[in-house]
Amino acid sequence: MAQQLAVSGAMPRHLRSSGGPVRIGFLAPLSGPSAPWGRPGLDGCMIWADWVNGQGGLIVGNRRLPVEIVARDAALSPEETILAGRELVERSGVRILLALGGDSLRPVLPWLMARGVLTSTLLPFDLSPRTPSLIAPAEIHPVFVVTGVAWLARQRPDLKRVALCSQEDMMGRPSLATYRAAFAAEGIKVVHQVRYDPKSRDADAMVAAMLASDPQILCWCSSEPHMIHALTEAAFHAGFRGPILSCTGDNYRRLVARTSAEFMENFIFHFPDFDDPQLIERTFFFRQPSAFHASYGDRFPGHWSAVSWEYPAILDLWQSAVEIAGTTDPMAVLAAIKRGGQMMQVFGPARWHGEALFGIDNALIGSWPVVRVIDGVARIVEFGSVLGWLAQHEPLLLQELQALDLLWQQRVSSLA
Repeated sequence: MAQQLAVSGAMPRHLRSSGGPVRIGFLAPLSGPSAPWGRPGLDGCMIWADWVNGQGGLIVGNRRLPVEIVARDAALSPEETILAGRELVERSGVRILLALGGDSLRPVLPWLMARGVLTSTLLPFDLSPRTPSLIAPAEIHPVFVVTGVAWLARQRPDLKRVALCSQEDMMGRPSLATYRAAFAAEGIKVVHQVRYDPKSRDADAMVAAMLASDPQILCWCSSEPHMIHALTEAAFHAGFRGPILSCTGDNYRRLVARTSAEFMENFIFHFPDFDDPQLIERTFFFRQPSAFHASYGDRFPGHWSAVSWEYPAILDLWQSAVEIAGTTDPMAVLAAIKRGGQMMQVFGPARWHGEALFGIDNALIGSWPVVRVIDGVARIVEFGSVLGWLAQHEPLLLQELQALDLLWQQRVSSLA
């Protein structure tokens, strides 16, 4: 809010439209099994760009400049990801690079950091002291999942046994560690866990193994969308009727149709529809959430997902910083983004944080919604404080991260 007011108060009265486009790079999976973490976000960015250009362009100093999204697929091979990143920076001259992060960004990340490229990630476990120009300003995956566990523990204190599963990659391992810490904080015992290859599709066998330990809760951690659907349907057909925790719940309406509205009442995740009533009166850093949700539904029906809004939300923050700095210079924009150490994040006030977890305060952390499917529709039931949870339980999380070699010191050492 303060930043937006500062922008409006500092804007020149006479703006001229001149100059070539300001290019924004997009480097995330656009094919293969991880495409759901990239493609919907690119679609959201195209809506964002159309809105900015429809208003006359990006304000940079005393000029309005058009914006252009330049996208490349980060799912082809490590070698092609490196080439794509270099092309976006050296040939296209992008002023910010939007990335999913994790395994899809790792091949080119050292090159980007050596050149001071302002880069965003949705996976803050990419962060370390070696990544000074890498920021996680939208999603602090998977740390926010602790809010769902805390909410469920308050609602159902009788539940004390959980079985969980997680894929073996940099999407899954941090999620496994975080859920384990969250369950430990609530006195909930992990009675079984499955760590599976991301290419595995044997959901029935995985659920059978989990149910054999007689859990009261099932948890899919941060499994990819196709696995979440397969696992949830397998649990339904196996007769499980307890709570299911999942980081995401993309296309949950399909799950309602293939199971039942009653069964899905127990499905708890963290990514709301942006027409949720809880967002109407809430002050948060995303322009016209309901209108964006409607526009997305019109242009890309049936494809709204966890990442549809996240990349555009990052661009909202970046746009504000550009207008404050009066330039698209990456370091000046980074300074404007981090000025004062706090700002409005997607779901409210947040603080740049992460020294203990990531070795650098480049993650914007605040509150995050807990979402439950009620009468077949996803609804926010609470905004949980991630910072509040960390203030009480961060040592538990650090302990679980260390067990999986995920402390930033361990991650940096493994890359040496």
